[in-house]
Amino acid sequence: MKRGQENGSTRRIIMTLLKMKGPQTIGALAEELGITEMGVRRHVLQLEREGLARNRIVRQAMGRPMHMYSLTERAEDYFPKNYHNLALELLRELDHTSGTEAVNVLFEGRRRRLLAQYSPMMERRDLEERVAELSAIQNSGGYMAEWDREDDGSFVLREYNCPIRQVAVQYRRACECEQHLFEELLEAKVSRSECMADGGQCCKYSIRPKV
Repeated sequence: MKRGQENGSTRRIIMTLLKMKGPQTIGALAEELGITEMGVRRHVLQLEREGLARNRIVRQAMGRPMHMYSLTERAEDYFPKNYHNLALELLRELDHTSGTEAVNVLFEGRRRRLLAQYSPMMERRDLEERVAELSAIQNSGGYMAEWDREDDGSFVLREYNCPIRQVAVQYRRACECEQHLFEELLEAKVSRSECMADGGQCCKYSIRPKV
């Protein structure tokens, strides 16, 4: 095993132990891992520097205070989540009890909320600047977006990750709302030629100025 792989594995195990067992001392972690306290401390201090772990001093009636280490809220992003499964269950229940139109109302409400949130970022900008800003917004949401300007003056926006892909596969209104949101934010004509919900490698949008 390469050194980088070993360090990564130890780091992951430490985070898992803190997740499962709660606050631990360096000594307790070292005993659990079967490595030196110095080795554990190096990893834990690095987690602290990255904002993934915190240190709390616990004073005892006798003896020296103990340094207890635990994970921060930020560290939760490193553990698997099944939010899409919960979202799908809730959408299916709503679909079953209230009908498809009720589900569509939810997606439309999300579109309106995002439009109100991001519209101020687009003010007093030309189309190229709005496309660049939209790409940055999508990147902050985990969509792995990039954009290019074409020779004919149009633009292409590609998203290589879709955090709501499992939802979009079953409820295509999610994709329609995203396209409409882009049109409103960019004040441009937006068409989608590729979609991950259809098995594409990315979600690809062509963006042209309104005539």
